[in-house]
Amino acid sequence: MATDTQTSRAVAERFLDRLGHQDQDGIQKLFAADIDWHVPGSTALPWTGRRTRREEVAPYFTTMWPHFAPGRSQVTLERVIVDGGDVVLLGNFTHTVTANGKEFTTPSAMHLVVEDGQIVRLHLYEDTLIVAQAFGTD
Repeated sequence: MATDTQTSRAVAERFLDRLGHQDQDGIQKLFAADIDWHVPGSTALPWTGRRTRREEVAPYFTTMWPHFAPGRSQVTLERVIVDGGDVVLLGNFTHTVTANGKEFTTPSAMHLVVEDGQIVRLHLYEDTLIVAQAFGTD
């Protein structure tokens, strides 16, 4: 079912707010029961890959966040593009790897699809080589 731009923008804003507060359970509630989630990357990084169920959303974050030094991550959101149910978030992620102290910055684009007020798709596009190199998995 088609979703209007205003609803999609509101869902994306709630997503970003909960992400900024590291509210993995709140983020998970924004997703539909069945999802198309893809975060490409090295298989050595346990949070990358595909997910298909809402219940897999919170564990993505609780698996990933401990790998980044607390208080040292920065997200720079440059643009939000909304067209109907499609939301594209453009920006940069800067993180410091907990295990080795290496800081890295990767440009990113995230494509969300909203249907009936819920996120049904999240695809993340980032420089996976930079991420792998920061973790020493390249």
